[in-house]
Amino acid sequence: MALAPIPKVFLGSIAFAIFWILAVFPAVPFLPIGRTAGSLLGAMLMVIFRVISPDQAYAAIDLPIIGLLFGTMVVSVYLERADMFKYIGKLLSWKSLGAKDLLCRICLISALSSALFTNDTSCVVLTEFILKIAKQHNLPPHPFLLALASSANIGSSATPIGNPQNLVIAVQSKISFGDFLFGILPSMLLGVVVNALILIVMFWKLLSIHKDVEDPVSEVAAEEEVNSHQFSPATMSHYSSINNSQELNGYLDSSSVQNSPQVLRNRLVSSDSEIQRVVGSVLDSARNSMASKEGTNDLDSSQTKEETNPTKTVVDMDRTMEGHLLMSSDEKDYISANWKRLLWKTCVYMITLGMLIAMLLGLNMSWSAISAALALVVLDFKDARPSLEKVSYSLLIFFCGMFITVDGFNKTGIPSALWDLMEPYSRVDHSSGIAILSLVILVLSNLASNVPTVLLLGARVAASASAISQEDEKKAWLILAWVSTIAGNLSLLGSAANLIVCEQARRAPNISYTLTFWSHLKFGLPSTLIVTAIGLTLIR
Repeated sequence: MALAPIPKVFLGSIAFAIFWILAVFPAVPFLPIGRTAGSLLGAMLMVIFRVISPDQAYAAIDLPIIGLLFGTMVVSVYLERADMFKYIGKLLSWKSLGAKDLLCRICLISALSSALFTNDTSCVVLTEFILKIAKQHNLPPHPFLLALASSANIGSSATPIGNPQNLVIAVQSKISFGDFLFGILPSMLLGVVVNALILIVMFWKLLSIHKDVEDPVSEVAAEEEVNSHQFSPATMSHYSSINNSQELNGYLDSSSVQNSPQVLRNRLVSSDSEIQRVVGSVLDSARNSMASKEGTNDLDSSQTKEETNPTKTVVDMDRTMEGHLLMSSDEKDYISANWKRLLWKTCVYMITLGMLIAMLLGLNMSWSAISAALALVVLDFKDARPSLEKVSYSLLIFFCGMFITVDGFNKTGIPSALWDLMEPYSRVDHSSGIAILSLVILVLSNLASNVPTVLLLGARVAASASAISQEDEKKAWLILAWVSTIAGNLSLLGSAANLIVCEQARRAPNISYTLTFWSHLKFGLPSTLIVTAIGLTLIR
């Protein structure tokens, strides 16, 4: 593709540069409007500068990707409400065998959960929990936070729903969920193992420090804090287990405590005559026995009082029986509510599993995710607004603006001109070509972020590979997915998952920790290069 006219190239480059600066550095002093607003600003400038027309801007928005992203976010919200992430977090502290065992667990659980529920979601819900476990065992949080972020990025590479750039690749390449999974899964599994080994080697001394002797009271308190941890970050949660308990108790208070006494009284009134007969016979028997044994005036007077006041005994029995039946009714309602919640949680898990199976069978991924989201909304049988409010609409808007901005930049002809220079040296049928292509993707992913890199390079890399063979085209897409994802581990700014872990750790109450750019780079640079190279040898 030839370069566009000079004014169009110049203005389009300015619009893209503004988008890039605000996407990579969202709080720059001269324009601290954030990534989402920066994305919309870049898109609007592309239209104002007449790089693309308004109709072309609307057409540039990839609705299947937006739909798939929206559906997976809604499903994640309902999974969080169903305590899925709380169960995942508890696996980290279950019968832990020490610091190295904990680090390996974090790597494995973070990778698997990211492959199924996106890397950003896993980092949001697990960061604070990991900080609490580290505090409980007097361990430095630094290696564990690095393990969480890096393994989340590696694990997310295995599925189309693991991260945003994979969503783009899966939709544009039309590679099925199963082909995508089995094409990258071996690289992902080996990458997680290698990444964990690098962490253990680099932080061997820190992970070998034995736990100091603590006051038993403080140790028990720390363990209780971990066990009672609630996953309620602002961007994810809707109902924590505390809220569930309050909802359950409210149900019991309103239905049982208010209604049961009246029902019980009605039942007791109907059997009042029977109770009177029983009490009368008991009193007669007691009076005859006392009279035959003693016959004293004191016992006669006492017996007379008992005989003349049978109502008191009836009232006492009435209250005892009413309290017993009321307690029994409360227990039944509580058990019933528990069973209803358990059934609801099971249905949530089954619908999510059905969504994954539908994707594996080759059904449309976008509509499968949206269908699963709507099924969960209907199953919940209540106003869906609180759950839908947890969806990150700012991310959806960011994607819309980014699609328009990148499409405008493509129309300037600059990306095509640069690719024409690199294409002869980046063919996927030679190991040297794969190495050069991977290096280009790695650098661009850290300079321009991974999603714009995929949008800029995807079609060009695939077209170059398709000229060789159909299998090479698929391999090129998978290489793009693998390298652009692992490239996020290079620096703290490389992926959103890294930034989420950093911000969540910094803002955690009482257990905050600051993960610096340089401390991440010391680990990220060797890990990224080694894991990327090893994974490339296994991609099929």
